[in-house]
Amino acid sequence: MSLSTKEKMVAGAADLISRRGIHATSLRDVVQHTGTPRGSLAHHFPGGKQQMLEEVLRYATESVAAPLERLLQHRGAVAGLSAFVGWWRRILEASTFEAGCPVLAAAVEPVAGDERKEAGRGPAPDRLRELTHAAFERWRAVLATALQQEGISADRARGLSTLVVASIEGTVAMCRAARSLESLDAVQHELEVVLKGAIGENRGRQTTLKSNEK
Repeated sequence: MSLSTKEKMVAGAADLISRRGIHATSLRDVVQHTGTPRGSLAHHFPGGKQQMLEEVLRYATESVAAPLERLLQHRGAVAGLSAFVGWWRRILEASTFEAGCPVLAAAVEPVAGDERKEAGRGPAPDRLRELTHAAFERWRAVLATALQQEGISADRARGLSTLVVASIEGTVAMCRAARSLESLDAVQHELEVVLKGAIGENRGRQTTLKSNEK
C-alpha cells in the first residue's frame, strides 16, 4: 500500500532526523528528500517544524513498538529481543551506520528559539520532551508485558525493560560512532544472559513452590 503525501513526509523527516538530528533537518530538506511538493508543507503541517517534529516522534514510537511487540508475542522475550536487535543491525548496516533513533535525537537535542517561534503555540521543548518520554515508556511497557508473560514480577519486568531500552539506545549510538556492530553483538549477548537468568530463576522458584505444596 502506497503512503499518502503526509505519511511520506513524516517517514522521510524521521529518516533525516535519525541521520542528521533536529537542527540539521529543515522543512526544505524534507521536501527535497521525499520529492513532495513544497506546498504540501503548509497544507499538512500548518504548525510548521514543531508540528512535523511531533508527528515524527509519534511515528518513530510506533515504528519501534509495533515490530518489537510482534516479535515478543510470537517468539517470547529472549528470542523476540534477539530478532529485534537483528532489526537494528540491518538498519545500521543498510545506512552504513548513518541512521540512528530519531527519538533519541529529540531527547538530547533541544529545540532552538527560532523553532519555538515557528510553532506558534506553547513551549515546544516541553512538548517534545513529553513525546520522547512517552516513546521510551511505550517501549518499556511492551518489553515489560512480554517479561511478565514469562512469569517475571511486574517490578522486576519494569527494571529489566528499562535496562534493555537504555542498552539498545546507547549501543546504537556507539555503533554509529565506531562504524561497527561489535558493541551491539556484545550487548545482545549480555542482555540475553540477563533475561534467560531472570526467567530461569522465576521458573525455578515456581517449581520449588509447587513441590512444597505437595
